[in-house]
Amino acid sequence: MNHTPRNIGVSRHIGTYSDAVEVTRSPRWLYTAGTPGMHPDGHLPEGIEAQSRQAWDNVKAVLAKAGMGLEDIVKVNTTLTRADAIPAYAKVRAETMGELRPAFMLQIVEQLIKPELLVEIEVVAANA
Repeated sequence: MNHTPRNIGVSRHIGTYSDAVEVTRSPRWLYTAGTPGMHPDGHLPEGIEAQSRQAWDNVKAVLAKAGMGLEDIVKVNTTLTRADAIPAYAKVRAETMGELRPAFMLQIVEQLIKPELLVEIEVVAANA
């Protein structure tokens, strides 16, 4: 790990993320696009929990191809299409990330590029 999470602000009162993450060594950077919960073969699981799990699996696969892991994530941007999906998504995120605390942003939008998509996850990762 070449970055240090900083819980210096409001995050400790809101959720399991860091307000800021300081990258402490010269890294390789990986930026992902919004990654939906769609299987590589194009199959889309039903429901927010299944799509969230698949989206995180897709992110992990991209990280692995770059020789990185979840511990290299410094920033996560999540987009959901329904506010009532937050608890189910948060459960999957907690199971996936464990004690890791990257900076985190969640937003609710009316619709993603395809109406049947319920979640997209975008990450920035750094690895020396």
